[in-house]
Amino acid sequence: MKMREIVISIGLIAAVAATRFLPHPMNFSPVMSVALFGSAVFFNRYLGIAVALAAMALSDLFLGAHSTLPFVYLAMVLAGVLGFTLRNRRSPVMVLGMALAGSVLFFIVTNLGVFLMQDLYPRTAAGLVSCYTMALPFFKNSLAGDLVFTAVLFSLHFVLVRRNETRALPTAA
Repeated sequence: MKMREIVISIGLIAAVAATRFLPHPMNFSPVMSVALFGSAVFFNRYLGIAVALAAMALSDLFLGAHSTLPFVYLAMVLAGVLGFTLRNRRSPVMVLGMALAGSVLFFIVTNLGVFLMQDLYPRTAAGLVSCYTMALPFFKNSLAGDLVFTAVLFSLHFVLVRRNETRALPTAA
């Protein structure tokens, strides 16, 4: 990975993480997409996840902490692991599939956090089902945010880095 690509990748993650400060629909955020992207494009997949976590942690310093934050970061790490599959097979279909899988994973992990860390639901199987059921309306915005931010990150990365590398390749005469 060239220095230019590192700077572009970190810049994209930071810019997308900064969108958390802009007005946006509830749960329409880049949280999962930065982890998926970071682990897919960085020369060291764990560094990619670490950069994504650092960008989110920095924005969380200003946005505030909450009891389910450890579950958010766990979901980000797991989404980063999904991104490992995109390191060598980065087709639009694969990126879309991993974004969808990441959204579902994020939904499952973070709402488990709500169930365990907050006193909104009884600690029973029925309470857990109720927690997930009540969270379903929020999943629409979360999924939309994941798809939009994942598309933006991977598309801009392609345009700014990969496309230029393709142009630089010598052609056969």
